[in-house]
Parts: sequence; structure tokens; C-alpha cells
Amino acid sequence: MSAPIFLNDMGIVCALGAGRAPVAAGLFADHPGGLSDCDDVLPGRTLALGRVHATLPDLSALPTALRGRNNALLDLALEQIAPAVQSAIERYGAGRVAVVIGTSTSGIGETEPALRAREESGRWPDSFAYGQQEMGSAAAFVRHRSGATGPAWTLSTACSSGAKAMASAARLLRAGIVDAVIAGGADSLCRFTVAGFNALESISTTRCLPFSATRAGINIGEGAALFLLTREPGPVQLAGWGESSDAHHMSAPEPSGAGAIAAMREALQRAGWAPTDVDYINLHGTATRHNDAMESRAVHAVLGGQVAASSTKPLTGHALGASGAIEAALCWIALAENPAGRLPPHWWDGQPDPELPALALVAPGTLAVASLQRVLSSSFAFGGSNAVLALQRTPGA
Repeated sequence: MSAPIFLNDMGIVCALGAGRAPVAAGLFADHPGGLSDCDDVLPGRTLALGRVHATLPDLSALPTALRGRNNALLDLALEQIAPAVQSAIERYGAGRVAVVIGTSTSGIGETEPALRAREESGRWPDSFAYGQQEMGSAAAFVRHRSGATGPAWTLSTACSSGAKAMASAARLLRAGIVDAVIAGGADSLCRFTVAGFNALESISTTRCLPFSATRAGINIGEGAALFLLTREPGPVQLAGWGESSDAHHMSAPEPSGAGAIAAMREALQRAGWAPTDVDYINLHGTATRHNDAMESRAVHAVLGGQVAASSTKPLTGHALGASGAIEAALCWIALAENPAGRLPPHWWDGQPDPELPALALVAPGTLAVASLQRVLSSSFAFGGSNAVLALQRTPGA
């Protein structure tokens, strides 16, 4: 039997706040927070977005290629787990600590004003370096900032990136290539991304309503979540993961949910769980017409309609490449720092879509029927890239 993989520590920043305690308070609050109305992203439109309002670290002393909002979000998450990371480096050696990060925007937010400046002046501003927008910048930054010198790479598979980074980290550990991995995801708000989803007519101007008959699209968000994964016991175990690629369409999910079903079943099989062992599932739940329809069918096919379920995107927005890591972090909080056994709530208008299989969506304030032990977290991306994580509370932790 393969050695178990544990999530020993976790750092998070998202629209709900920075740090585990503020984020937990927002997650379990008796009213929905997180999102804010923003009129500075798309000209002439006010949108509900999951913007991070926390003060971000100053990166001005770093090489220009490592500066930027995406990396500042990562830095804020990394600060929260820095003691655990340094302890791992001291125990194992820097070369035995790897970095795997998921992202989709990287430094696009820095490229946008740089392009405008170039159009006006004919030259790139001194504050811009092409390396800022490279996808590899995220892993290079965390490697540089943490002192880890093991393997480091960035995954970019759209909205499954953060979850797939954690699966990739687990494979590194099980192969014995390293002894610890800093893994997670980050994405930052930028006009390019919001305009792209707006062109797809997938943006909701108000708080999104996953699985509602009146759902009208997503709220884009931003943030970062990082974990320290090792084979040493920690509060939460990455019991399993499942990945699939249905390649049905560039942006639309495969309607029957075949790819999502395959990923969920693989996660359960790897964890050694039966469907009835799952206490809660964090849904991808984007509030688009096609994704919610596909996901409801997939969840019903694998778990039935009785397992507690919610989408947390009405609180955080859809942080794209970071979403899988952020939502795994919310599950980590629910498992490890939630003595009351509260379930992450599903905020919506309470109007189910009669065309979708019914799910047991969690009403705010709901407690787990028994002790919350085993959860799934789903991430389904453009291009049919699917990832599902199986997380388990470590007994006695």
C-alpha cells in the first residue's frame, strides 16, 4: 500500500480574507460576504467580483520578473506556512522540497498596463519584464521565496490547475523523489480574463446562484492557497485524487458528465472509499447553465442526491487556476478547524432548476449529521480537464 500523503499546513488569501481564521469566519458567517461591486474592470459595467482587499506584500526588492499581483498573493499565502516550510527544509534539505503551483493568469495583470504604456510611448516601461507573464513565474517565485531547491513547476489547465497541482505533488511524494512539497494555486483579477468570460456571455453582474433556475453566470475572483504536503502525519490527509480529460469542447463541458464521473470515481477508488463514505462535496458550481447541468448529473450518478453539497463560489468568486486550491483549503478548514462540525453553506435564491437532478444543497448554519470526516472537492475546467480531491480528517489530529 502506498504511503499516505498529508496536508500538514495551509495558507490562504481570497475574497473572504487573508489567513485561516478570517476566512473561516467568512465561510461560516450567517450572511454571504466576500464579493464586492467593482466598476474598474470592464468599462461601463459594475460587476460582482471576488477581489482580495488585504494588504499584499511589497515585492519591489525582488527581480522585476518575480514581481506582480499573482506572486504577491502567493507570498501572502506562503507567509502563513513559512515556519512549517522552513522546518521541512531543515529536516530534509532544500533539495528534497519541491514546488508545484497552478495558475492561469500569471502576470497578465502587469502586461495589460505595460502594453498601454508601450502604445503611448513606444517602449516598454522599466517596471515590466516579459518574465512576469510566464506561467512558470509562479513556481519560480515560491521556490525563490521559500528557499526550496527541489523540482519546481507550474501547471496551467485552466480551472483544474490548483487541484491538479496537489495531485502532482502527491505523485512526487509517493515516488520518493522528494520529502515535502509546497503546492497550491494562485490567480489574480485582470481585465483580459473578465472580458473573455464576458465575451462568452458567462458573467453575472450580481452574486452568482449555482444550481438555481435563475442562474446567470459566474463571478470572477482571485486569491491563492498553498499547502505543505509530506508523508508525515498532519491534520488532513489527501486520501485520493482523480483526473480525467474528456476533451469534449474548448469551453463547454461534456453534457452527460462522463469526464467528471470518471474523475470522481477514480478519487473514491484511490481513497478506498465507497460513495456512502463521503460526508460532503464541495461542488465546482460555477452557476453557468452548462456546467451546473453537467455537474448535477455527475454527482447524482456517483454519490446520489443525499450527500451534503455546496458551491462556495458565491463567497470567493471563481478564482480560475486557483479555485481548486482555494476550495481544498476551505475543505481543510471544515475538517481541521471546525469543532462545531459546520458545513460550508450554499448561498443562492432557493429556486431549484426542475431540469436538473436534485442535490442536497447545504443551507447556511447546517451542521454535519455526524462528525465531518471525508469530503470531495471538484474542479472542472475548459477543455474537459477534470480533477477531484478526496480529503480526510486525520484521526486524533
